[in-house]
Amino acid sequence: MIDWRGKGVLVTGAASGIGRALAVQLAARGAKVIVADVNADALHAVAAETGAHAIICDLADPAAPAALVAEAIAREPLDLVCSNAGVGRNKRLVNEAYDDDVIERLFAINFFAGLKIAQAYVRALDGKPGRIMLTGSENSLSVPSAVRGAGLGLYAATKHALLIAAEWLADEVKDKGVNVHVLMPGAVYTGLTAPKIPDPAKAPAALDLLMPDVCAERALRGLDLGLFYIPTQPHLADDMAPRTEGVAAAVRALGIAKT
Repeated sequence: MIDWRGKGVLVTGAASGIGRALAVQLAARGAKVIVADVNADALHAVAAETGAHAIICDLADPAAPAALVAEAIAREPLDLVCSNAGVGRNKRLVNEAYDDDVIERLFAINFFAGLKIAQAYVRALDGKPGRIMLTGSENSLSVPSAVRGAGLGLYAATKHALLIAAEWLADEVKDKGVNVHVLMPGAVYTGLTAPKIPDPAKAPAALDLLMPDVCAERALRGLDLGLFYIPTQPHLADDMAPRTEGVAAAVRALGIAKT
C-alpha cells in the first residue's frame, strides 16, 4: 500500500462525487491535498472538511490546466495528480448540433484538460518520479450493455479518446519514472447520475451502481497495485467482448489469421 503521509496530491473535480471521495480518502491517509473545481461553494466545503487547499478554476479555459498545475506545485510538490473533472452529455448522435458550444466544453474538460494537466505535470517534474490518474469511464472501453440507447455517444468519445491518449502517454513517460493510471468507473452515484436515479437504492441491478466512496476505495487500491487500467465494476470486462470478439471474427473471415 502506498504511504500517502506528507505527500502532495492534486484532485480536480473535487467539489463532489468521485473527486470529493478521493480527496476525503487521501486526506484521511495523511496526504497534503489540494482540491480544484469550478464550484466555489462546494469546493470550499470539501476543503474545510479535509483540510485541503482549494483552487477555483474552470478547466474549459484552455490556459487553466497548466496554470492550475503551476499554482498547485508552487504550494506543494505533487506526488499524485488526479485529473478527475468531467461533464456529462446525453443526446443521440443523429440529433447533435456539432457546432454547439456545449460540445466544445465537453471535449475541453473531459479530454483536453486531462492531457494538458499531464503535460504540465510531467514538465514540472523535470525527470523526478510522479504519478497521474486520469478519470475515464466504462465508456472508454465499449458501449456498456446497461446504458445502450442512452445517447452517450459524444461523452463516450471524450472518454475513449482520453484512454487511448493515456496509453500513448504511458509509453512516452515509461522511462521517466512517471506512473500513468486510468480510472474507468462504471455507474457511480454522482451529480451526473442522480438526476436520472434520484434514489440509488432503486437503480437497475444491471448498472451495478456504486457510491463515490466505494469508487474512490477501488481507485486507490488500483494505485496501490500499480495498475494502468483501474475498472471499478466487473461487467467492464464483459462489455468489451463484442469488440474483441468482433475483430477476431473479422480476421478469420478475411482469411488473414495467423496459422
